[in-house]
Formats: sequence, structure tokens, C-alpha cells
Amino acid sequence: MAKSDRSSKTEPKTRRKAPLATPSDLHADATQDISAALNGILADVFALYLKTKNFHWHMSGPHFRDYHLLLDEQADQLYAMTDAIAERIRKVGGTTLRSIGHIARLQRISDNDADYVEPLDMLAELREDNQQLAARLREAHNVTDEHRDIASSSLLENWIDETERRTWFLFESSRNAG
Repeated sequence: MAKSDRSSKTEPKTRRKAPLATPSDLHADATQDISAALNGILADVFALYLKTKNFHWHMSGPHFRDYHLLLDEQADQLYAMTDAIAERIRKVGGTTLRSIGHIARLQRISDNDADYVEPLDMLAELREDNQQLAARLREAHNVTDEHRDIASSSLLENWIDETERRTWFLFESSRNAG
């Protein structure tokens, strides 16, 4: 093979701009609405996951073991949601979060950067955050119902149930305490 033949094969080819247009029977407005709703949920779930891990890592006090394990279990559940949410966004033809900065722009769950938070305050804050997430999951469900996206609606129903369970556990764990 001549030198000129080899060099032409190793030169970079011009890349085509290939849109991430996943085939879907949903209309473009449905894809846009559903993707926006689910990306907001995804940002909130990432924010709540990190806050839950933060409180898990910084838990202290007489109920340390129980609270530490509870928050670890809840963080695992939240993290497990992230891939399913992102993949659902892609399945309907949308694009999803790309960075921590993107999460920060969309999240509605407040961060907690305090040096110290009392254990019962941690549980109360996470309970309120999970209640907010459940409400937002219901809002997203309204969007998916409006566009007849049954698969997304079904996933949202399961996540609402899981979120209500986390809320319940956080409530019961802090009842009659202190």
C-alpha cells in the first residue's frame, strides 16, 4: 500500500450531525412536554439523592444506626430511579440532563450545605422534600396522561408509591422522638 493510500484512510472523516431523534408515535409537542416534565423530575431526584446521602454520611446521635441505614436504603431507591427516568426521556424522543450544572438549573429540591443538622431536622427536611417530589410526580403524570403516554404514566405511578413510602417511613421514624 502506497503512503498516499494509507494517509487517506487515516484522515478524519467529516462527521455528520446526527440528531438524537428516537422514533416515536408521540407528536413533537408531546415529546417536548414529557421530556421537560421528566427532566425536572430527574433533576429533583438527583438533588434529593445527594441530600439523602449527605444526611446519611453526617448522621449522628442515639438512633444513628437506624437512621443511617434508613437513609442509605432511601438513597439507593432514589438513585435507581435516575436511569429509568433518563431512559424514558430518550425513549419518547427527548434528550436528558448532561451535567451537574444542568441539574442545578432544573432542580426544585433545595440543597442543604449546613455544617451540622440535627438528626430529627434531617428526617423532617427529607420528609418535606419527598412530599414535594410526590406532588411533582403527580404533575408530571398529568402531562403524560394528557399526551396518552401510558408507559411514562405507569412508571410515574410506581415512583409516586415509592416516594409516599419514603415519606411515611421518615414521618414514622421521627414520631414521638425528641
